[in-house]
Amino acid sequence: MPALQTKIDGLIAEHQNMPGALLPLLHAIQDNVGYIPESAYTHIAKALSLSVAEVHGVVTFYHHFRTHKPGRHILQICRAESCQSMGSEALEAHAKKCLNVDYHQTTTDDAITLEPVYCLGNCALSPAVMLDDEVYGRVSAADLDSLIAEAKA
Repeated sequence: MPALQTKIDGLIAEHQNMPGALLPLLHAIQDNVGYIPESAYTHIAKALSLSVAEVHGVVTFYHHFRTHKPGRHILQICRAESCQSMGSEALEAHAKKCLNVDYHQTTTDDAITLEPVYCLGNCALSPAVMLDDEVYGRVSAADLDSLIAEAKA
C-alpha cells in the first residue's frame, strides 16, 4: 500500500496548485490507480485545503468515481431512456445473472466489474454497452455473452 500512496502523493503534487484542482486530481487518480481509495481522502483534503467531507462528497456525488479496486475489465450497461426502450433492462438482467454480480460488484475471478452508465452517446444504436473504452451498439444477449467470454479469456 505504500507504493499506492506514493503514486497518489505524486498526483496530488502535480495538481494541487491548479485552480479547481479537485476534479482533475480525482480523475488523474482514478485513471492511474483505477479507483480513489478512501485512505487518500485525508491527503487530498490537506493538499487542497478542503475538508475530508468535501472530498468524500465529490467522490460519491459522481457515479464515474470508484472507491474500490475494479476488476481487470469494466463492463458498463447504458440505462438511459433510449437504451431502456430498446431492451437494456433485459440485457442488464442477463449480465447480472451471467456474471453473478450486481452493479458496482466484481466477479469472483476479478475479471469484470459491472457498472451502470447513464448515456454512452450511442442512442441510434441502442442498447449500448461499453467494455473498457470500447462502445458497442445494438447489443443482444448473445453479443454480451461474447464480450464477457472475451474479457474473461
